[in-house]
Amino acid sequence: MGLLDTLKAKLAPAKEKVGDLAQQHEGKIGQNLDKMAKAVDSRTKGKYHGHIETGTSKAKDALGKIAHKDAPGGPTPPTPSAPSA
Repeated sequence: MGLLDTLKAKLAPAKEKVGDLAQQHEGKIGQNLDKMAKAVDSRTKGKYHGHIETGTSKAKDALGKIAHKDAPGGPTPPTPSAPSA
């Protein structure tokens, strides 16, 4: 068993715990992401509004993927595109 395999095996329980916690507290985490984005946006006087919105959106998407990893009908992996001739 290689080093990466050993690390994956040892981190598997932590990954499950993080997923469970994310699922339980998804609403609170999302609200706090919005609060933080609003605070940063006001401190920067809107200079980085677009970047803040993009980062917040990506963080919420990642949270959703972590929280609903085992849910049926959840996010599906992208399908490989057909090679163009």
